[in-house]
Amino acid sequence: MSTAPRLSFLKGHGTENDFVIVPDLDGSLELSAAAVARICDRRAGIGGDGLIRVVRASAHPEARAMADQAEWFMDYRNSDGSIAEMCGNGVRVFARYLQRAGLAEAGDLAVATRAGVRRVHIAKDAGDAAQPVEATAGSDGPITVVMGEATLPGPGPEAEITVTVGEHSWPARNVNMGNPHAVAFVDDLAQAGDLLAAPAVRPASAYPHGTNVEFVVDRGPRHVAMRVHERGSGETRSCGTGACAVMVAAARRDGADPAVTGHPVTYTVDVPGGRLVISERPDGTVEMTGPAVIVAEGELDPAWLGTDLG
Repeated sequence: MSTAPRLSFLKGHGTENDFVIVPDLDGSLELSAAAVARICDRRAGIGGDGLIRVVRASAHPEARAMADQAEWFMDYRNSDGSIAEMCGNGVRVFARYLQRAGLAEAGDLAVATRAGVRRVHIAKDAGDAAQPVEATAGSDGPITVVMGEATLPGPGPEAEITVTVGEHSWPARNVNMGNPHAVAFVDDLAQAGDLLAAPAVRPASAYPHGTNVEFVVDRGPRHVAMRVHERGSGETRSCGTGACAVMVAAARRDGADPAVTGHPVTYTVDVPGGRLVISERPDGTVEMTGPAVIVAEGELDPAWLGTDLG
């Protein structure tokens, strides 16, 4: 029997985009890509769309430069073990963990990510939310994340994107939310297929490290629904940065640009796992509001991970 200390973990989700949370506050743990993939395996592991390691910014080499702005760093990995710049639903779940652990209180919080510092507001209850959202069983007040500004390329090959699934092809909009997205508006979400494999995106030069792909339909005025293939994870029940990219793409398609009009724009974005409310401000800042829930906690046996655990 192994005498090595066991590894604590929690399980949480934001609109059913689910994560394994590994507290490593002082940055003493190293998880290989293989270890992350094993932990996120839905049959032989805990299961999750990704893994979130909670580390003090001052203890992580990629975050030390942000330590004067944010105490905590979200070390996010996709379910295949690859590193990702950002995860919008993950930031909310990260903040909920900090609140649960007594490391943060309701109110404002700064979180360091590979895409920069993200500002978070943890509502005390639903009435404290910046935008109304549907309650989720087991959740406290919704969490709003300041997601930063969207980047849209100017005219040229990087703006002329095509997404293909089977025999269907659509023009798509290239939107970067700290990570890359290709947003395609379709007639029916079923046209996206099973999304087990990544849709073909052209030109490949527009996304040298791959991309997330969103398929979008209209549900009503400033109300859309989406499905997503997340780079490194496959189809997920929700994608926070993807919902933000969809909101910006839909606003531009509809002729709305807060930087031009001086008025904020808000869209409701339905995902398979729930609902998010996304706003874009005149200064270009995008904000996302939604639920975050911790559902379980336990221990992993490092003997099970073997040499994958450093």
